[in-house]
Amino acid sequence: MTNFFMRALQSWRRRWWRPDPAALAAYAGLRPLVIVTGGSEGIGLELARQFALHGHGLLLIARRRELLDQAAARIKAETGVDVFVLALDLTSPGVVEAIDAVLAAHRAYADVVVNNAGIGLSGPFHELAPEDVQRLVDLNIAALTRLTRHYLPAMRTRGQGGILNVGSLGGYIPGPNQAVYYASKAYVQSLTEAVAAETAGEGVRVCALVPGPVDTKFHERMGAETAFYRTFIPPSSAQAVARAGYRGYRLGWRVTVPGLVNPFLALAMRILPHRIVIPIVGVLLQQRR
Repeated sequence: MTNFFMRALQSWRRRWWRPDPAALAAYAGLRPLVIVTGGSEGIGLELARQFALHGHGLLLIARRRELLDQAAARIKAETGVDVFVLALDLTSPGVVEAIDAVLAAHRAYADVVVNNAGIGLSGPFHELAPEDVQRLVDLNIAALTRLTRHYLPAMRTRGQGGILNVGSLGGYIPGPNQAVYYASKAYVQSLTEAVAAETAGEGVRVCALVPGPVDTKFHERMGAETAFYRTFIPPSSAQAVARAGYRGYRLGWRVTVPGLVNPFLALAMRILPHRIVIPIVGVLLQQRR
């Protein structure tokens, strides 16, 4: 029954797609891989595991080779799928060319792209170092946009595959004391939903995973570990978020908000006036002195 449902869903998802035999011939003999950026730890690692558990080969991308090798060994031992790694700073020049070179070396193509890599910044906007702001924009916005734009056309040609962009509950509202990070996630949310609408019926899944606080090292690295929300809002586990994200991706949901409370918070932030919500968010994001 489940297989019948998924086949019917796939047929509906491809209702406007028309195969081009000449274009499809270019992929004959190539293996599909799931590209996961920031795939060495946290949500990225758990998303990679979810895809691997369902039989997908992987290409994990992150900056630190040692963590990548550890993640790849763990996933391969657990699932038996092929896991390739690429140590790469996604804000550096020639990123797309470097990824394509690895895919070509393994006779593979990008079946799914999981744009998970991202950084955060905490503190008043005027106190943030300009170079830190630029790096956040380059990674959270520019790199995600570049990879999405590069790999999406081939997915439309094949009538399958997809993009899974990791956003944040913060994308629903401006975030005083994390202004740039919240703004970057609003961009991710907007881009994902718009592209999903543009490609509807072409067989491609374009989804946003929108978690609230997650129990990873992310908050500590962005300097927000002492913010009030870390006390008042219990974090989800990376594994639970990844399971929900993979399920939402498979079903073709445009937005997946994991958890029991977070969907109601997302709804509240959409319908309540900003004049009421933004001061509350600002207090929650403020660091304890």
